[in-house]
Amino acid sequence: MFGTLNNEEIDALLHTQIIGRIACHLDDKIYVVPISFVYDGEFVYALTKEGTKINIMRQNPRVCFEVEDIANLGNWKTVLCWGQYEELPNKAERLQALRLLHDRQLPEVTSATTRLSPTWPFRPDNMNAIKGVVFRIRIDKKTGRYEKQEADAIYSWE
Repeated sequence: MFGTLNNEEIDALLHTQIIGRIACHLDDKIYVVPISFVYDGEFVYALTKEGTKINIMRQNPRVCFEVEDIANLGNWKTVLCWGQYEELPNKAERLQALRLLHDRQLPEVTSATTRLSPTWPFRPDNMNAIKGVVFRIRIDKKTGRYEKQEADAIYSWE
């Protein structure tokens, strides 16, 4: 069975995932990359290094963001969001975003890109010393879809 996720299901998926994909566009170049993120119910927050995606988003702040939860090829959920890239140079906003990113629930085995500091899982003494570009996506629109197969449908040969 295929279906559409409602707003509560969309937000639940955004709250539980830690890796998503951001798509940005400039001139004839479309760029899609995975990012580590946290969602607070209004914004998607991320920390990254200077590079192609930041250069593109600074020139064209309209982005698309995607997350998914794939149990298997017959049971999955996916969410697409459209919004506006906003860099957070303001120290108070940047610090709040870093706290949200640092305090999210991560798996025991995790990537270096999800850990914000060498002291993880503990906050560093000086969160402002964390290097990189902190940004958020102001979400304008969200949509979600899913597929759910019943157990007997997965093994049916008909």
